[in-house]
Amino acid sequence: MPLLKDGKVVDDIWAFLEDGHELSPGGCIVVSLGRFMSEHDQLLARNQSIGVRLLNSDDPALLAPHLDRLHLIEVQFPKYTDGRALSQAQLLRRRLGYKGEIRATGQVLRDQLRLMIRCGIDAMAIAEADAEGVYAASASEFSEFYQPAADTSESIFVKRQKLRQSRAAE
Repeated sequence: MPLLKDGKVVDDIWAFLEDGHELSPGGCIVVSLGRFMSEHDQLLARNQSIGVRLLNSDDPALLAPHLDRLHLIEVQFPKYTDGRALSQAQLLRRRLGYKGEIRATGQVLRDQLRLMIRCGIDAMAIAEADAEGVYAASASEFSEFYQPAADTSESIFVKRQKLRQSRAAE
């Protein structure tokens, strides 16, 4: 499955390590939140890149004390109607100040890409043959947004208020 980052297909250097499997001596690994919480000292002592996979029911705030040491957090989209991963990404970016990569996995669809970006997701595993084309098309589908998000786009309401203020000042 292609991995998109900044609109381009990139190589995925990360490997998910199932619970119960022995740690490899090197490489970039992703573990479940449960495993990370129970083995974080050992995992962080490896001096290797560590990532955590969140399920939709997981609380991202549990990672707060460790965010500066995590390089990747995966959020899951088990089906297209489940948007809890968007809320997790918003929490990680806006409230907890996470600066690393947030990756969307699972059922990632074209019509969700722009919203994922706005919520702070910066990489997506997407099952599309022309992943870059799908990304480019989704980026231009909406020019205005109603709600604020983790990105720096102003909402239509803020833009309207600024326009009214500039007209009133004339």
